[in-house]
Amino acid sequence: MKELSVIQKTYDCIKWYVPIIERLPKIHKFTLGDKMMNGLYSLFEGLIQAKYAKNKLALLEPLNTQLDILRYQTRMLEDFDFISVERYEYAIKLVDEIGIELGGWIKQQKK
Repeated sequence: MKELSVIQKTYDCIKWYVPIIERLPKIHKFTLGDKMMNGLYSLFEGLIQAKYAKNKLALLEPLNTQLDILRYQTRMLEDFDFISVERYEYAIKLVDEIGIELGGWIKQQKK
């Protein structure tokens, strides 16, 4: 099932981000880091809630925005030299994979 795959990818994404965010300087850890982690957990919870919801579309569509915010926050990590270009590219690949599956799930629900 597509939604199970997107949930697993989001879980894996959170596991990848946590050690990076834990290593951020204190001033960024409690601002950018907290926002990123809250966004990731919110995305994860939203996907699980959508899996069981009758009106999945209402829950899924706002998650696209959260994913886009995560893209920009990840770019900030790279711009501030908190992660390497290679890690940035890997992170964006993870986020894009989630986005592709989320987009497919949304498209499926619109039918």
